[in-house]
Amino acid sequence: MVLQYALLWLPLAFIAVINGVLRELTYGKVLSELSAHQLSTLTGVLLSGTFVYFVHRLWPIESLVNAWCIGAIWFVATVIFEFGFGHYVAGHSWDHLLNDYHILRGRVWSLFLLWVLLMPVIMYRYV
Repeated sequence: MVLQYALLWLPLAFIAVINGVLRELTYGKVLSELSAHQLSTLTGVLLSGTFVYFVHRLWPIESLVNAWCIGAIWFVATVIFEFGFGHYVAGHSWDHLLNDYHILRGRVWSLFLLWVLLMPVIMYRYV
């Protein structure tokens, strides 16, 4: 069960990349960078949550411990991907990548990471 869900991180990453591409091709052109970042974080929560909701309906998470393990795996994988891809493939500086964690400046990426961690627990408890 945990392994199945761990592998579901791959389609979640794909959803996140598509979400970012849609931001850049659409509303990112008309909104400020900060507003686009915030809206993209919200759409990322909605899209990933919808995907995990339907997966959980097909393959219910078996226990709270499993839910926490899945969330932790997704969280770590997301952070590794963000920094690895962001720096080594997209060419962003470490400062640029860390900037998304400044919540007091309106950068809400850390809320998305919290969502990734808690999403399996929420699905287990309430769906």
